[in-house]
Amino acid sequence: MKRQKERRERNFRILEFKQNTFDIIGDVHGCYDELIALVKQLGYVPKDGIYVHPEGRRLISVGDVSDKGPQNVACLRFWIAQVAFGGAFWVHGNHCNKLYRYFLGNRVHLSHGLEKTVQEIEALSKEQRNALRAEYMRCYESQCYYLLLDQRRLAVVHGGLREESMGKFNGQIRATCLYGEATGDTDAQGRPIRRNWAESYHGTTFVVYGHTVEEEAHFLGQTVDIDQGCVYGGFLTALRYPEKELVQVKAKQVYCPSDRYFAHGDQTKSK
Repeated sequence: MKRQKERRERNFRILEFKQNTFDIIGDVHGCYDELIALVKQLGYVPKDGIYVHPEGRRLISVGDVSDKGPQNVACLRFWIAQVAFGGAFWVHGNHCNKLYRYFLGNRVHLSHGLEKTVQEIEALSKEQRNALRAEYMRCYESQCYYLLLDQRRLAVVHGGLREESMGKFNGQIRATCLYGEATGDTDAQGRPIRRNWAESYHGTTFVVYGHTVEEEAHFLGQTVDIDQGCVYGGFLTALRYPEKELVQVKAKQVYCPSDRYFAHGDQTKSK
């Protein structure tokens, strides 16, 4: 039976655990080898098809697991399994949302790396394609746009989240969660110019996010951007919480060449 074209998305979740210890991983974009290397470096070990930490820590993805890199399906399967059986979380990124809309049957442009993911999916058998679609849809719909954790001391989001938006949701908050904040202007290529929302963030909740590629993960007030452009030859970064320690793995190679990143000293771009 063909799935109805409807959305069953969760907005946000406020969760509390006895042990609020997390390892938050930045934008993977299909870099599976680096993902596994980072997870192992964080102390997780394989067990029954998932990775578990001997001290009970949990993995969280800031989104954009697939697209652009060399092993997109493997990355999707990793996070699907971690969410289903490993107690992990995976907030929606703009690329995650686009794949969701593709699986819904909506018309989306196969561009910005999605074409690579779709090519891998199409290479699977029909049974494998159907199983992956069902698993992804179920996983995506179980997750949300942002998480508030540890008595609201920690927020995890893909693009950005202002203090006054926490615990709320509307169309504008959704857009900021996925893409960050737009200035209303566009660059020479017609791409929207994003403002650095973190510069004006003065909340007490510590916000961990990705989406905007920065050469180095630096702490700005109570925020940190952990997208260091692994797929562009940078690093895959994890933030250990509550320690606020950074753990990184260098990309094995440049998987997606781009003159938008790490060139001419211009090290901060969104995608």
